[in-house]
Amino acid sequence: MTGDTDNPAAPGGDGVSSPVSRHPTVAVIIPAYDEQGAVRATVENVRRALVGANVAHDIIVVNDGSRDGTAAQARASGARVIDFPDNIGYGHALKAGIAASDSQLVAILDADGTYPPDALPPMIAMSEHADMVVGDRGAAMNNVPWVRRPAKWVLKMLASIVAHRRINDVNSGLRVFRRSALEPFIPLLPDGYSFTTTITLCMLATNLTVVYHPIQYGTRIGNSKIRARHFFKFIFLVLRLTVFFQPLRIFVPLGAVLFVAGVAKAIHDGSASTIAVFALLVAILVWSIGFLADMITRLHLRPRTSRRVSGVERR
Repeated sequence: MTGDTDNPAAPGGDGVSSPVSRHPTVAVIIPAYDEQGAVRATVENVRRALVGANVAHDIIVVNDGSRDGTAAQARASGARVIDFPDNIGYGHALKAGIAASDSQLVAILDADGTYPPDALPPMIAMSEHADMVVGDRGAAMNNVPWVRRPAKWVLKMLASIVAHRRINDVNSGLRVFRRSALEPFIPLLPDGYSFTTTITLCMLATNLTVVYHPIQYGTRIGNSKIRARHFFKFIFLVLRLTVFFQPLRIFVPLGAVLFVAGVAKAIHDGSASTIAVFALLVAILVWSIGFLADMITRLHLRPRTSRRVSGVERR
């Protein structure tokens, strides 16, 4: 893994940190990019919530190429800090923090002050019977700008179709995972903002247990990094994951359209014309590809006894 890791609790480190358990129950990964105004308070509030609940923990801030004082504020908070010289992406930062930790549970939390650290203890308790616990911001998400709400609604509906179940919050940035459930999907998770959407669909499409915990979504400190272009990336991601996890939902309807078109053309012409035969053959080919893709998907997603984290080197 590239990047430098600082442990302020170690001799020579900056800041004051409460001792990290040798075997932490949960590693809290906080990705940060130009969040100097909120990252220190976020870490301190997370620590206060977990210490108050007597939860052994490790707090890791991944400074993803910030150009302001984010790294200094993170060190001052007493968190363990991983520094990257360039901004690679939200998902990459999370994967780096996951790879640098060793705990039964992994929690992720944004550094902008929008997610309540007080929700972590009950979510950790819920993880005893779930593979992923998601902080549910609610249908309204009152603090999300109106201009972004239609895009979020469309994304949520498409994701629900792929998962074949209602998804309360498809891209919440507050989650608690069982490491054993999370790690097999690391190679599939992107380096950008679609990390959370992807892991949601991965777990639901493979019938893992996902539960939701209602939270109060706060007003962010600083400026949002989400742009309009990210919406189109999210839509493409959902379509790609549909092909990956549920290929028959794409190939069967497409083949059916071609088959019906071929039959209709043959009836119209009164004979098996070249176009009609071609449409029927393509329909059969599309169905064959779909069934082959479905078989590959089932083989790929079958339970595995051991999966190594890839994408970033495990420390």
